[in-house]
Order: sequence, then structure tokens, then C-alpha cells
Amino acid sequence: MQASAIVFQAPLQLSVRRLPLRPSAPDDLEIDVLYSGISTGTERLLWDGSMPPFPGMGYPLVPGYETVGRVRKAPEGSPIRAGDTVFVPGSYSFEGVHNLFGGAGEVLRAPAARVVKVSADLGEQAVLLALAATAYHAVSLGGRGDPATPPDLIIGHGVVGRLLARLTVAAGLPAPTVWETNPARRGGAEGYAVVHPDEDARKDYRAIYDVSGDTEVLNTAIPRLQMGGEVVLAGFYKEQLSFAYAPAFLREARIRVAAEWKRPDLMAVTQLVEEGRLSLAGLVTHTRPTGQAQDAYAAAFGDPLCLKMVLDWRH
Repeated sequence: MQASAIVFQAPLQLSVRRLPLRPSAPDDLEIDVLYSGISTGTERLLWDGSMPPFPGMGYPLVPGYETVGRVRKAPEGSPIRAGDTVFVPGSYSFEGVHNLFGGAGEVLRAPAARVVKVSADLGEQAVLLALAATAYHAVSLGGRGDPATPPDLIIGHGVVGRLLARLTVAAGLPAPTVWETNPARRGGAEGYAVVHPDEDARKDYRAIYDVSGDTEVLNTAIPRLQMGGEVVLAGFYKEQLSFAYAPAFLREARIRVAAEWKRPDLMAVTQLVEEGRLSLAGLVTHTRPTGQAQDAYAAAFGDPLCLKMVLDWRH
């Protein structure tokens, strides 16, 4: 069996190709994809060839880890049944290519234990669950030990920054301040303030979370910490980070890296969405059919008004 998929042939070379699907395993679901999101973090780095060495890296590759589909076939006894809507955080469905992360395809095969059942009413918004889990993981540490100090400053008002701010407010914690230098992205706040960094004189933040991916962020953030404060690196950085030692020394600053989300994070944010405690509304700003994939990727990576681009596989 073959199915269409987005293929990065090489950096900056994209095509929509028919690819053979690997044989089904006994516990596999077969899923008709409805929507897949385009990541402006890791997927951008795969697209332009600037991704640092990463397990499974190589071209040609099928990207994508933000996929929503409807189950076509399910094994007997599976908790997920044919007709269910599921979120698929990537797959290893296609032969002859690298599946990194393998979710941008017309049909996927994935173990039931890998996917998460979601409400069909979420529609294309369900692609955002991976980014919500990313934001949640930065604070929850994937369920390992006690949660970290929540943010009182977030740098970057993209999708992850907005979700991190919404999660903080939803938890009943004091609303964080969010910094955003691009005026086109300062709107859309829900219960928190978004300002340009130059408009904020505060220098006693306990926990500053960066989701901008700016490699100069440590020199920007550390002087704004209180004594013993923490900078959490929750973006993805393609170049080395460095910082001036004296400001960090004076504050006994701590620096923590938030890695990729884990399944407990995904399950937690899915429950928050189902309970109505976390809204995903207003974050998907652009949708294109897969026949316009080239234009979709260009807009996702180049249009500052595009928060989240979704490919619609139904057309």
C-alpha cells in the first residue's frame, strides 16, 4: 500500500510523493490523516538544513509530529476503535525515507499506545497538543519530581509562549508578563500582559522562560533575575549559547534546559483541554490543502502573522 506524504528531499527541497507504507504490526492502528501542523521550531531546522545532529537525521525525510486523524482500522481488543479521532505525535510509517518525525502523511500506521484519543470537535486545533505538551513539560518536568517554579516572565509570544501563559493562568497562578519584540505578535493575550522588553523595567523575576529560540537570550534574561533566579531554555537553539559571567555570578543565576515533552505531559494537556481549562482557540491562523504545501511551508516560516500553519489532508 502507498500513501502521499510531505518529503524533504534535501534542505529547501520539498515534494508531495507517494511512498510505500511499512507492513502493519499486530498492535498497529491504520489512520486516515485529517490535519498535520507545520512546526516552526524543529521542522524549520530540518527544512533549511540547520538542524544539529539528531537521532535518525538524514534526507530524504518525512517531517511532522502534530497530526490528527481518524482511525480506519484497529486491532481486536484495542482501546481505540475504528472511527475514533486521534492525535498522532509522529510515526514510522513510510519506507525508503527517514521518518523524522514521520507524521506529515495521508495515511499512518502507529501503535495504539502511541496515539491519544481526542474529541472530533477539536478539529484542526488538536494539532496543537504537541506544543501544549511542550509548554507543560517545561514546568512539570515530565512528571519527574516536584514541578519547577512557574514563569513570571515568558520571552516570545508565539504559540508555545501563548500556551505557556494560558497554562499558568489556568493553574490559578499570577499572570506572567510576556515579552515580544514583533508588534504583529503582541495581540491575542488572554489574562496576561504582552510588552516590548524595553517597556519593562523589572529586574527581580524568579523564573524567566524563553520560547523564542534567540541565541542571545541569556545575556538578555540574566540581568532581569532576582538573586537565585532561573532561566529556563524551552526553545530550540541551532547555535551555541553563551553569557557574560559577571551578571550571572552576582545573581547566582540558574540555567535549566527543558527537553522534549513526554507522554505524561501530552496526557495532562489533553485532559485540561477536554475539561475546558485550557483553550486552544485562536492559535491556528492559516490552513492550506496539501496541494499547496510549498506555499504553506513558505508562509509558516516567513509570515510573522502566521502563528500556526495546518495542512488539510482531506482535499
